[in-house]
Amino acid sequence: MNTRLKGDSVTPSTSNQPAYLVLADGRVFQGEAFGAVGTRLGEAVFTTAMTGYQETMTDPSFHRQLVTFTAPQIGNTGWNDEDGESRGDRIWVAGVIIRDLAHRVSNWRSKRTLAEEMVAQDIVGIRGVDTRALVRHLRNHGSVAAGIFSGADAARPLEDLLAEVQAQPAMAGADLAREVTTDSVYEVPPSGEEKYTVVAYDMGVKTNSIRNFSARGVRCVVVPANTPYAEIVGYRPDGVFVSNGPGDPATADEMVAVVRDVLAADIPFFGICFGNQILGRALGLETYKMKFGHRGINVPVLDLAKGKVEITSQNHGFALKGERGQQFSTDFGPARVTHVCLNDEVVEGVALDSGNAYSVQYHPEAAAGPHDANPLFDRFIEIMAARKAAH
Repeated sequence: MNTRLKGDSVTPSTSNQPAYLVLADGRVFQGEAFGAVGTRLGEAVFTTAMTGYQETMTDPSFHRQLVTFTAPQIGNTGWNDEDGESRGDRIWVAGVIIRDLAHRVSNWRSKRTLAEEMVAQDIVGIRGVDTRALVRHLRNHGSVAAGIFSGADAARPLEDLLAEVQAQPAMAGADLAREVTTDSVYEVPPSGEEKYTVVAYDMGVKTNSIRNFSARGVRCVVVPANTPYAEIVGYRPDGVFVSNGPGDPATADEMVAVVRDVLAADIPFFGICFGNQILGRALGLETYKMKFGHRGINVPVLDLAKGKVEITSQNHGFALKGERGQQFSTDFGPARVTHVCLNDEVVEGVALDSGNAYSVQYHPEAAAGPHDANPLFDRFIEIMAARKAAH
């Protein structure tokens, strides 16, 4: 939760109040406050996306992260009531780090400024940071625990601020999906004729994923993370979907067990991001924490079967261990690594050779981002259709 730690009043940054970004390795960046004022702790990461800051900030996968935007100016399109990617359009980032805050909003859909929305949702930001130097530091040394301190907190000794940053829990080993998932089951009807029922596990699901299913005639039954397999069979699903989400997939033993039950029952499976890591673990692969992760909407991925490159939207700090084209045996038949990132050869997809289960590390719902990978939703429809015809 984005809870103020020091009881500071929530005010917009109209008075150039000082702020500090303190990294756990001792690096300090000075700037000015914007949005709410106070202290926020989290993991300092960066996104290379040049657009879509509203979708980024409302993505639950950014829970407990202080997000650095590499785009030089943020806030120019304001904030609207249509592009949020979480229930209730909640902002999930722990804090925001930028170079320049736009002085004027220029978009016909804008309802308020970015700073006004951050105040309303109690989100702390720091502007005036040399984000080029910060991103270079994070690329060289890796994502690191950090804190944003503004208002009265910025006047405290830097030694105290550093000690507070270093004392926060690590991202490795953090089970965060439990903190962002829905509290109860809810259903989203199809936009037209109902053709299929999909049980969607909310590990931090983005709104546009569910919207993509609805547009294809799918009734989505959205269930909390770790809902037992015995409970979802009552919905008679034609397929099971596991969404994106935050945290360390090595903590997700319950979800791995659920997915193994789904695979054993031969129910079509589709996973995105965290769901890719869960499927990989269910197939016997391991995961690891990346140095600085993939975050942006311009990441090139190679589909090994098609020999085709897709430009993708990504947001993850963990990945599956594996190699390009790797084939391996599982309890559910042969499987393989299907996609790799062309920047660093990180595994970007796995699948059973039967075609009944597949997943990708990137975000085909494209909010924000390119639409190259959107046909992955159509592939799921085709698999469910084939299974339905066979039964």
